[in-house]
Amino acid sequence: TAKNLALAGVKSVTLHDVENVDMWDLSGNFFLSEDDIGKNRAAACVEKLQELNNAVLVSALTEGLTTEHLSKFQAVVFTNLSLDKAVEFNDYCRSHQPPIPFIKTEVCGLFGSVFCDFGPEFTVLDVDGEDPHTGIIASISNDNPAMVSCVDDERLEFQDGDLVVFSEVSGMTELNDGKPRKIVDARPFSFCIEEDTRNFGIYAKGGIVTQVKEPMILEFKSLRECIKEPGNFLLSDFSKYQRPPLLHFAFLALDNFRQKFGRFPVAGCDQDARKFVEFTASINEAAIDYKMDELDEKLLQHFASGSRAVLNPMAAMFGGIVGQELVKACSGKFHPQYQFFYFDSLESLPTYALDPKDLKPLNSRYDAQISVFGSKLQKKMRDSNIFVVGSGALGCEFLKNFALMGVSCGRKGKLTITDDDVIEKSNLSRQFLFRDWNIGQAKSTVAATAASAINSCLHIDALQNRACPETEHVFNDAFWEGLDAVINALDNVNARMYMDMRCLYFQKPLLESGTLGPKCNTQMVIPHLTENYGASRDPPEKQAPMCTVHSFPHNIDHCLTWARSEFEGLLEKTPNEVNSFMSNPAEYAAAMRKAGDAQARELLERVRECLDKERCDKFEDCIAWARLKFEDYFSNRVKQLTFTFPEDAATSTGAPFWSAPKRFPRPVQFSAVDSSHIQFILSASILRAVSFGIPIPDWAKNTGNLADIVSKVAVPEFEPKSGVKIETDEKATNLSSASVDDAAVIEDLLTKLEACAKKLPSGFQMKPIQFEKV
Repeated sequence: TAKNLALAGVKSVTLHDVENVDMWDLSGNFFLSEDDIGKNRAAACVEKLQELNNAVLVSALTEGLTTEHLSKFQAVVFTNLSLDKAVEFNDYCRSHQPPIPFIKTEVCGLFGSVFCDFGPEFTVLDVDGEDPHTGIIASISNDNPAMVSCVDDERLEFQDGDLVVFSEVSGMTELNDGKPRKIVDARPFSFCIEEDTRNFGIYAKGGIVTQVKEPMILEFKSLRECIKEPGNFLLSDFSKYQRPPLLHFAFLALDNFRQKFGRFPVAGCDQDARKFVEFTASINEAAIDYKMDELDEKLLQHFASGSRAVLNPMAAMFGGIVGQELVKACSGKFHPQYQFFYFDSLESLPTYALDPKDLKPLNSRYDAQISVFGSKLQKKMRDSNIFVVGSGALGCEFLKNFALMGVSCGRKGKLTITDDDVIEKSNLSRQFLFRDWNIGQAKSTVAATAASAINSCLHIDALQNRACPETEHVFNDAFWEGLDAVINALDNVNARMYMDMRCLYFQKPLLESGTLGPKCNTQMVIPHLTENYGASRDPPEKQAPMCTVHSFPHNIDHCLTWARSEFEGLLEKTPNEVNSFMSNPAEYAAAMRKAGDAQARELLERVRECLDKERCDKFEDCIAWARLKFEDYFSNRVKQLTFTFPEDAATSTGAPFWSAPKRFPRPVQFSAVDSSHIQFILSASILRAVSFGIPIPDWAKNTGNLADIVSKVAVPEFEPKSGVKIETDEKATNLSSASVDDAAVIEDLLTKLEACAKKLPSGFQMKPIQFEKV
């Protein structure tokens, strides 16, 4: 949890612990090592936790915790705390003004729990964290209630009860007042609003409807109340819908056991297990609403046997859950957990009966795992041969987990990780094995070194090869046949499909997973037991026609797609073309002549423009280029579009050209005092400078200096052109066919390019810039 908070960038994190490190702690805490045994657990973690984010103040509190200490924090998390003390602290947090969000979490072997209490009245500002839904209006009825119909190329995601506001409505302008209106009878392409529009103007055209997110007030109950009346449990597995009440009693029974005996039940001890079952039965008898007719004694025995163990996979899972709940508590974004959550992973136990003798500790760092799974399975994990593909956010987590679990740490074990990428600054916020001083280094090598620091027994081999058909001489048959399992940590579907194909061919188990913000997916592929990854595919995402993206965008997704396309064209594809030409002009010219089509012509025009008209030699040239790009993108193109298609333009059938979903655009007038305009100039200038290898001066980020230089850039007056063809139908676009004039134009462009090349320094190359999602 603390690691996740540091990466999330909270203001401060204070670790509290009065216990010292022992061998069992090494199974679940990756900041601790054998050298820390005997030291205070909190103090031993501070330095390594601080390395993750210097902007977060990390400190340790090693004395007994009091309510006075709690008053200094915005949110608190408790682990391994007696129930009596937890109730006391929870009561204090609720009574404090403002209330202090309180979380209690426990991991006991293969069982875990989380309890959240964010106070008597907690405001959730954004329930789902999604962008507000929008729709483009096609018609609005003069009725009570009024029906709003939207264009049929995009399904609406509104629900009954949602609040929406209207804008850009022509005719029925009364709806443009910004007043939220409630939706009733929501349908895929229409909905009704609680509004009498019979006396409103008649709808003419246009209009955007946008969801308004309303704050939600949640009333949390105290821990004292929830122990007796837990309410509805949050389910993670609907096949175990009767499990949460039993686990609720089990965690209460464990607290009773520890209070009476001053220890956890001993792994494999029948006497302790029977006593634990008795405690649970007693609590069940006293229950009113959740009393169970029959207790699963086998489950309770497993609970008791592994209750002392904090297993790393469980700690990683619950650390992520609790970290997310804390972010919710501090930000008000996303609906928090309400209130008890219980989880078990009994399916992880071996299928064979466990021998109590096999559960006895060996005074090793794996004793916690041995107490749950037995030394037989531990040896199997230590001798396993694992292949991890990718060393990003997921790859770092997997390596940390494997090092703590002892996977591939035995004499016969081996873990191979491969990634052809290098570390960038933006990676540091989620790929926690990397530090500032690792920027520019190979991800796999740095991650392997960090994992070995967690467990020096890890036998790991770090490669920088991409797993693909071209590297099958590296990952050959002998390599694949020796593997026990494959773990994907990839970020694209094509690579996943390739790895799935190889695993299918060599009959190897594959663990697949992925993340998207707060969302994630996992899939276990077991030969002859489950379907493989490629057996089912998600439907392809709907792609907007390029004519819509470039000339008639009507939602933010279109704008983002256009921006990404322009970025890649200007800063990646064109520099790559320039480099191809400069590396071997004769070969490049021959390839263009052979192609001889409109696409080749367009590529040559881009290269010539980049090396001639738009060439930059100093940073001031980059600023001028950025200013002219602003004028081209946000003013001239719009003026040309509205000149070609005026607001009153009609189609060949006589219908208004600018009808839904098209939105009539307005040119943007550049202003040096508008921060978004200056930010565009700054970002574009820096990117252009990097692309041309131009040093960025220290004054570049001074907006005052930038504005002065921008004001001196000569911007030509716009003159509309007649006869400009602007595609309105994607089916009409066809660059692959060659026209009669293409060959002549290509020859002329090649001649001009040769002249440009002579003006450039010997060995001139541009730096392509790949778009990176931060």
